[in-house]
Parts: sequence; C-alpha cells; structure tokens
Amino acid sequence: MEASPLAPSDGTSSPHRPLQAGPFSLLLDAGDLRYVTWGGREVIRRIYAAVRNHDWNTVPGVISDLDVRTTGMGFHVRYVSTHRQDDIHFVWRADIQGGDDGSIRFTFDGEAKSAFRRNRIGFCVLHPSRECAGARCRARYANGTERELCFPDTIAAEQPVKWLHDLAGLDHEVAPGVWAELDFVGDLFEMEDQRNWIDASFKTFCTPLRLPFPMEIKAGTRVRQEVRLRIVEQAPPASGASGPMLRTQADAAVTVRVQGDGTPLPAIGLGMASHGQPLLADEVNQLRILRPAHLRVDLRPWEASWRQQLDRAAAEAGPLAAKLEVALHLDVAPEAGLPPMAEALAGKREELARVLVFHRHQESTTLAALRAARVALAEVLPGVPIGAGTDADLYQLNLQRPPAEADLITWSMNPQVHAFDDASIAETPEGAAHQLNSVHRYFPGKPLVVSPITLRPRFNPYATGPAPALPAGELPSQVDPRQLSLFAAAWTLAMIKSVAESGAASVTFYETTGWRGVMETPAGSPLPAKFPSVPGAVFPLYHVLADVTEFAGGEVSPTLSSDPLAVASLFLRKNARRRLLLANLSRASRKVRLDEFSGIVSSRSLDASISLSAMNQPKTFRAEFTPVTGPEITLPPHAVVTLDFFHHNTSPTP
Repeated sequence: MEASPLAPSDGTSSPHRPLQAGPFSLLLDAGDLRYVTWGGREVIRRIYAAVRNHDWNTVPGVISDLDVRTTGMGFHVRYVSTHRQDDIHFVWRADIQGGDDGSIRFTFDGEAKSAFRRNRIGFCVLHPSRECAGARCRARYANGTERELCFPDTIAAEQPVKWLHDLAGLDHEVAPGVWAELDFVGDLFEMEDQRNWIDASFKTFCTPLRLPFPMEIKAGTRVRQEVRLRIVEQAPPASGASGPMLRTQADAAVTVRVQGDGTPLPAIGLGMASHGQPLLADEVNQLRILRPAHLRVDLRPWEASWRQQLDRAAAEAGPLAAKLEVALHLDVAPEAGLPPMAEALAGKREELARVLVFHRHQESTTLAALRAARVALAEVLPGVPIGAGTDADLYQLNLQRPPAEADLITWSMNPQVHAFDDASIAETPEGAAHQLNSVHRYFPGKPLVVSPITLRPRFNPYATGPAPALPAGELPSQVDPRQLSLFAAAWTLAMIKSVAESGAASVTFYETTGWRGVMETPAGSPLPAKFPSVPGAVFPLYHVLADVTEFAGGEVSPTLSSDPLAVASLFLRKNARRRLLLANLSRASRKVRLDEFSGIVSSRSLDASISLSAMNQPKTFRAEFTPVTGPEITLPPHAVVTLDFFHHNTSPTP
C-alpha cells in the first residue's frame, strides 16, 4: 500500500453504496454490510467474513465478480472473495439479499484451495457499543434454550462474554417494543467485548475459542455459513422512544454543543524514537512547540544498552523541558535487575514524572513485581509515582488485573488489532472512552495513564511463534503510511477528546521523530516508495498536538457531536482563552453549525489544500488564522479546523 500526504488511503477507495431493505438502511463497503440503521438508530455496525491465520493475523480478500442489483426497497449482492498469503489460498462466494419486509440474509460459501493453519474462518457480526452497552438482549442457544440478558455496560473481562456463547441466535432491543433478531447458521457463535481493544462494538463470531487453535484446514474443505437479520416490532415504538439517535445524513449539517463541566486536560507526552538516533537541534526546536509533558523511555535490564537508553532519554528530555516517563520491564525474578536500575534512576530523580512497572512474562504487573520495584525505588525516588498495568491492550489488563495498591494504572491503545480501514479506525475513539470509564470503575480514584497511543500495534501479544523475517522493501508491522496523513491528524484529535473527556491523567502519543513519530528525520524515510514523507517536515498530526498542548494546564469541556463518527470536537479553556477543534473523520466534506458558540472567531484549516505547506513550514502555517463569519463552516475531507473565540470586552463564550 502506498500513500501520499495529499491523498492518504487505506486501500479501500471504492465508494460506499447505500442499500435499503424495507425499514433498514445500510451501506455496502468492500463486500461488508455496515451501519444497518432502523429509524435513525444504528442496529448492527457491521457484518463481514474474516480469514485469520495461525497468529490471528487477517488475510485480506480480493473481491471479484461483484454484482449489485436493487429492487424497490430490497437488494441482491453477489461477489467472490479470494484470500492468498504465503501458504493460504481460500475462496468464498457471497450472496446477500435484502427484502422489503426488513430481512437481510448473508450467505458465505467457501473452499480451501490449499492446506493451511487457521484460527478463524467465517462471519463476524458487530453490535454498536453506543446503542447496545447495557441494552436488553436474548440469547438463543444451539440446544434450543433461551436466556434474557443485557449487553455488558462496563467492559467485560470475561471472554466470551458470560452466557453469550454457543449461540444459534441473538436478539436485542432496538427501542421499546422493537427487537432486531439474528440467526447464525453453519457454526457455533460467541461474543467478545471488543472494547477491550478500543473497537466500539461487541463482536459475535465463530468458531468458539474453547476449541483448539490453530487448526489445519485441508485443501478441498468447504465452509458454509449464514447470518439472517430481521426487525420485529412487538409493539409500536413510543413517540420520542429512548436510544441514541446521533447519526445525521451526509448532506445535513452536524451540530456541536458543549455539555457538562470541564475536566483538567491530561499531561500529553511523546515516546522516544525507536530508530535509535538522537535528536538534532532543528528537531528539538520543532518538538519544543509541542510542549511535551514527558518523554517515555523503555528500560529492559536484560538488554545491554539500557543505561545508554536512559542517558539518551534524559539528554533529549532536558532541551524539551519534559520529564521522563520510565517504562521499567522486569524479568522472571523481578528483584534481579532492580539494584543497578535504582542506582541509575536515583541520579535522575528530579527528571522523573513516573515509573511504569511491567513484567516481561506476565499479562500485567504482578503484586510481587510492584512490591519489588517499590522496595528498590521508594528510598531513592521519594514522591515519584510507581504505576502498574500492562504494556499491551486493556484485554491483558483484564486477563490479569494489576494490584490496586499501585499509585496509578496504565495500559496502551492502538486502533488496528482487528480492522485496518479508515472507517473502522474512525470508530475507535469511542471505544477508548469506554476503556477509561471502565478502568475508573475497576480502580476507583486511581490516576489513569494511557501509554502509548500508536496508530499500529507495537508488537503482537498473541503470536504463537517468532515473527517472520521482514521481506526486503516492506514496511515494519509497526509502521502505517497514514502516520503522515490528514486522516491520522483527525483520528488523533478524536483520541485526545476521548481520553481527556474521560478523565485520563496522562497520555503518551507516538514517538518524537521518524515514521512512527510526529515528524520526519532530516535523513528522510528509509522506504520513500512506501512511506513518502518529506525529510525534516512535520506530519499533520503534529499540528493537532501543538494546538492542544497550547492549553496545557487548562481544561477540556465535554462536547457532543450529532454525528461523532463523522465529526469529532474538542473544546479547550485556559484562563481567558477558548478553542474549539473540529476533525472530519470522513472522506466527504461536512458542514458544521456553530450556533451555540458566540464571539469573534478566527480559524485555521488543516486540509489537503494546505497540508504540504503546513508540513514544510509549520511556523508560518500556525500563524495564519483568518476571520470566520456566519454560523456554519465546511470541513473538507479529513480536515482539522481550529477555531478561537474572543469577545470584545469580556471572557469568550461559551
């Protein structure tokens, strides 16, 4: 996949095709069904089929023979999906029919053309977390019994979700008296709470995880499954029935309003660059504009270079006026590597923001590891918070909850554990907010530290073997060309909104420089054909971080967008200053109404028309605000707009 700063792409450039099945409205997107809505309410987020290899990696499919026919209030879609990677060759035919009676039937008919090891082949159905968290549902089991339940409200640690396994059907209440009924045919299905990985959905999938995996599938093996969806109105919905109705039509203006009290803006820091090269003077000058609160450095006592890593981090943090966030990874015997670490850290006590303790062979920090770290560090680092948690996803923290006696709780986030397209990534900030809210409930009163947030996973905590060698000319798995895209800038703003409004104490984003950072090195991209950055230039997401960290020490007021999957909003206050940031997460231009905001407004738009100059001349771009007149503005695709509000004689509003 190649990308350009002006035309970032996730490789799914085909337009969404709207479809209708009676009262259901939905989109056909790269063979998947998305955003099935009834009466303006989202009922099903996505129905799709996946081929997962022995390491849970998804083997992408190539669609051919696509045939889409519409008939009044119904449709009929057929295509062929071919999945080839290494020794994997699997082909399946899709047949999707939507009826004017509000029924949808999706058939998967596949055949293995080669023998290979797989963890999963078949359907996944996503229920949207905004609409379904805490909602009533009814499980229908393969043995013919049923159970009335509710979707989890707090993120479920148990996977599959309790009682939601061995499913032949799953119904949920869309509105009072209105139920969506799902039938599963061809395998047993179970549900996982995908919010553990910041997906904003509940996923119901086959095959049950209790069965052994990976399993070899022999050449010639047939796999046939079917998912059926229908809407059942058991009683007429009441006028003004409850339930989220936040989605707007694409051509309608999005509204944004402030709601609720403000919360402190979390400390925002950066990770140290993984390419290993020290910061140069010009890079320091650019990064100082971001006012990073801290610089994260990872220390592993079994690595001979840990002292050099610590010294390099301290040397880089000083000119940035940043503290150090030390991620201390302990080995099998936690005490073994601590004395020399404690000695080295003691000399940098005044430079430390916190220490995050991880355990190399555990899902999260054990009580023994935390106590060993405290014994070694408390005397030499008085007053420095020592945290516990996981270096991986919230799922690992839920598999093994860290000790509540830690000074803070920490875990990391990335949006691409399960899906990789722009639309799926744009959904994940809502999942991040669910994570903060749930961890607040797991550990009442504890400061929450999200470290780091990255665009791609940094490692695979689920790998069943060593990572294969990287083919020449290919990007490392940690690198996404969208790091330098406008889309990544919009997603970064949406993530800051979610973690800040949900009460995070501190958050670390990306790295300082390089293709996992906020700006390119003067040497440029090691693979310019795959990662076409400009040497020494900042990435668009740099400007989002700069716009937010200007308000360091201020607060964020919660805002509500009428279409949060399309437009994200962040409202900042500090002393007399007020700033509203808007990000268009979609590929279409969107109008936004600003009726609730008053005062003289100046704005700056980071969009495709300006992104190259914004990357090459960041100081000039950042100084160019223009007046705004009228209550409505237009956000180009993936644009981030910064609006400052002022009154003539009084404090800005709202």
